[in-house]
Amino acid sequence: MATALLIIYVATYIDVQPSSMTQGAALIRQYRQASLAEAGILGVEVVQEISRPNRFVIVESWKDQASFDAHEKAERTAQFRAGLKTIHNSPYDQRVHQGFAIGPAPSAAGNTVSAVTHVDVPPPSRDATEALLKRLAEDSRKDDGNVRYDIYQQNSRTNHFTVFASWKDAKAFDAHEMKPHTRQFREALAPMLGALYDERLYKPLN
Repeated sequence: MATALLIIYVATYIDVQPSSMTQGAALIRQYRQASLAEAGILGVEVVQEISRPNRFVIVESWKDQASFDAHEKAERTAQFRAGLKTIHNSPYDQRVHQGFAIGPAPSAAGNTVSAVTHVDVPPPSRDATEALLKRLAEDSRKDDGNVRYDIYQQNSRTNHFTVFASWKDAKAFDAHEMKPHTRQFREALAPMLGALYDERLYKPLN
């Protein structure tokens, strides 16, 4: 029996100089358009931080490792990164993952509010954290206004997770934050954290 191919999920954090925000956004849009034309691409989403709009996150999904590797070696990828280097505040931070808890494909983004959260626990707490995260994802997808709730597990450090969740508007996100299951998750996770629970809010880069 053939081995199933694992989808590759990539989250790239980009921080450009505030004075170069428009230029950075244009570069990222070009990158998104070019990536969507490549073989093996399943999706590219870009969000812009609400409180600090010179920060962006690109979330990509590739059908397999070979497709992602070809993308990484492409000249257009190198050109994009060279362009970023001239305007960045800090070097881009790329994190490669496998899917951990992936929900149904979301509909068009519209004016959603997205939360991108990095969850980092010491290796001995990984299994307990996995159970907490799975339950959180299942419960959160049932909340009113939830558009997506996906969790990725980092390949190089499997005790690190990225949560990418979107809500139809800020009111729906705020309601989710007050849900008992959200608060119970954070209370259970807090003693296990290896770093600050880093949750930031974003809007789509259209």
